[in-house]
Amino acid sequence: MGKVYLVGAGPGDVELLTVKAVRVITSAKVILYDRLVNESILELAPKDCKLVYVGKSDGKHTLPQEEINALLVKFASLYPVVVRLKGGDPFIFGRGAEEALYLSERGIEFEVVPGVSSFYAVPAYAGISITFRKLSSSFAVVTGHEATGKEKSIDWKAFKDIDTVVVLMGVRNRSFICRELISAGRDPSEPVAFIERGTTPSQRVIISNLREVATSPPQVNPPAVMVIGKVVELHHQLRGLLANLRELTQKQKGVLHG
Repeated sequence: MGKVYLVGAGPGDVELLTVKAVRVITSAKVILYDRLVNESILELAPKDCKLVYVGKSDGKHTLPQEEINALLVKFASLYPVVVRLKGGDPFIFGRGAEEALYLSERGIEFEVVPGVSSFYAVPAYAGISITFRKLSSSFAVVTGHEATGKEKSIDWKAFKDIDTVVVLMGVRNRSFICRELISAGRDPSEPVAFIERGTTPSQRVIISNLREVATSPPQVNPPAVMVIGKVVELHHQLRGLLANLRELTQKQKGVLHG
């Protein structure tokens, strides 16, 4: 039997891949990848590597999870190195742990390669630090899209006094989430940021507040990370500095590779 690697592809920027992720991808014989994986990452795979798309759109998998699990087992019996490539980190609101359990129960060797998570990397690329002295000493990360049939739903009251709330996969339910947070006691004027396609050249930041999103939500296209809290105000102060740093980095790369 071969070995299955459950690999985090990071939030989008190819250069945010870990060194270990690159090593595994460049030696893969099969890669099963999700929708949010930057296609440039797939170019790192060997030419003879088999690429299998198993992503989902609008909450619906191209393949049911059971079939993805079965494919992992099948390919592990045929190839020495199988990569299951997921956006962000495989164990943060992904199904990496479910796949690991499935493989473990069948005696198939696997290894988890953690990835840079979008919950902190995407806000950082937008000039938003989810913690900041005198502004935010606590943060919480929550999904905006719970699994159907879950025994207990999210209690939004639990987030009343958390300084910064980061919501992943929350675009569709953004108005509901903001209404719940206002009902829980958060200030309706508290700023909210949506960062679309974070860490990629097409990144876009939309700034609003809880009241506006609850009643008249701005147009937001997934994938987007939602950030609620006073730290959103840092975006206006830091975005110019970040742009300058990116420009300097590109110039340095030109010097190094020129």
